[in-house]
Amino acid sequence: MSAPIDPVRVRQLFSDPDRVAPSDFLRREIASRMFDRLTLVKTAPRHVLDAGCGTGVDIAELQKRYPAAQVLGLDAVPAMLAAAGTVQAPRSLLSRLLPAKAGIDLVCADFGNLPFGPNSLDLVWSNLALHWHPQPDRVFAEWRRVLRVDGLLMFSNFGPDTFRELRTAFAAMDETPHTLPFVDMHDFGDQLVEAGFTTPVMDMEQITVTYDDADKLLADVRAFGGNPLATRRRGLVGRAAWQRMRDALEAGRRADGKLGLTFEVIYGHAFRPAPKTTAAGEAIVRFQPPRPR
Repeated sequence: MSAPIDPVRVRQLFSDPDRVAPSDFLRREIASRMFDRLTLVKTAPRHVLDAGCGTGVDIAELQKRYPAAQVLGLDAVPAMLAAAGTVQAPRSLLSRLLPAKAGIDLVCADFGNLPFGPNSLDLVWSNLALHWHPQPDRVFAEWRRVLRVDGLLMFSNFGPDTFRELRTAFAAMDETPHTLPFVDMHDFGDQLVEAGFTTPVMDMEQITVTYDDADKLLADVRAFGGNPLATRRRGLVGRAAWQRMRDALEAGRRADGKLGLTFEVIYGHAFRPAPKTTAAGEAIVRFQPPRPR
């Protein structure tokens, strides 16, 4: 379950927070809907990770909700962390449990290779970041590793119908992939189970953003990250080919005269269950004490 995503290219595409900022309207909307879902879960985490935190907007809300918790913002792009605040080295976090303190710490790392010890976090939060990683199955395994028993994972990402109008338009230009092959919701559910999570809950919705002109639509697509595929087309696109793409995009105008851009948003949450075997492979059997009559 990996895509030919170039991680170096991803970091380049997100190296300028100002370039990404125009797309933040959708991230804020989806974060709001995630926080609504989080309200339904009774949890009082001591250590919280925002995986793929970007400029840190969600970190502030997580700290507000859990003022006694240590909130960690993690991103692979130093410029994003610099925008979130002063970057702090993860020296005190490596190879051991997190310190028992409240506040905010920022860590520059790959969220598929976390610099935290096992069983060290109570909540892993990730908003619209997972689809930028080439190996989401590896990411889920890491997130489970660092979560404590009964720890909660909550995430969002784009699904396969995202940018479908743009994908159709680019098909009129050439056969090179210009958008990510976003993973299906059901595949993510299977990966969560394979990684060892329990009671995964997945749901999906489609959000359509409308535009008056194609230039603004294309600018927002670039702000959302652009094309990080290792198989992406190199070199300049000819004027005639680019015009074919623009004409195909214009041909898809809605009845109200607007250009639509679809986002399939996947939401997921799951818990880390108690282990069923010991490190030596022995089965663990748990008994509930009888209730008093």
